[in-house]
Amino acid sequence: MRRANLSEIHEQPWFPAKLRDDVTDTLQFIFNVRGIYRPIASRLGTAIHASGARRVIDLCSGAGGPWLWLQRELAEEKRAGLEITLTDRYPNLAAFRLAQAASGGAIGFCAEPIDAQKIPPALTGFRTIFSSAHHFPPDEVVAMLRSAVERGEGIGFFEAAKRRPRTILYACLMPVAALLVAPFMKEFRFARLIWTYLLPVIPFVLLFDGVLSCLRAYTPDEMREMAARAGGADYAWDVGETGAVMYLLGYPKEEREPRAEKRFAFSGIDT
Repeated sequence: MRRANLSEIHEQPWFPAKLRDDVTDTLQFIFNVRGIYRPIASRLGTAIHASGARRVIDLCSGAGGPWLWLQRELAEEKRAGLEITLTDRYPNLAAFRLAQAASGGAIGFCAEPIDAQKIPPALTGFRTIFSSAHHFPPDEVVAMLRSAVERGEGIGFFEAAKRRPRTILYACLMPVAALLVAPFMKEFRFARLIWTYLLPVIPFVLLFDGVLSCLRAYTPDEMREMAARAGGADYAWDVGETGAVMYLLGYPKEEREPRAEKRFAFSGIDT
């Protein structure tokens, strides 16, 4: 099955911001209930430690990714003091603020739009991307990996989507999951119920985009090839699958002492 190069509905600039937030909120709630990304926690923690980073810059954060539970789990592994900064091209500020409050300030966010391909110099730290690598064509993925190498920073991609019939079947069940979880999500909103039950835009977008995500996903072999193209002879690249997750981790081979990250020097960031 070859990778498709198509665009998802919620990526489009014309898609209403409130509906985009509702879609990402629902998707993240489902992922967290299922615990999809739990198998990568220890591996990610090891890579962050090896890179010497004290901050994680999460790109394409959507509704906050898995960070509410993942930050706590990393802290329990004696990585207390690790700062998490959420960013997105279309920041879901309501979800970001909820994550910040629920984490007691351990999770911060950038309120300004951040393009994962054009990260400001002030944003330094270990870069993570959950459920979004498939949004970028191969040359852009290589450029993102090369950018991390050139700055000497660690990077991790984590994907649940796969170009496999079983995963595509799971994606087809996302509308059912959306119907089941909508009343139980935090920040209860009647508008979300309307767009879920009365005018089922959210279930439709989850179905359409979920199937496309699978068709656009990269295999571990493709990720290895892109990591090789990114260079970094002094980088350790770890690519594989664990549980339902495909992962790529890259960080300097020589273990580093924890370093002080730059403080943010531009407006629009809450930490």
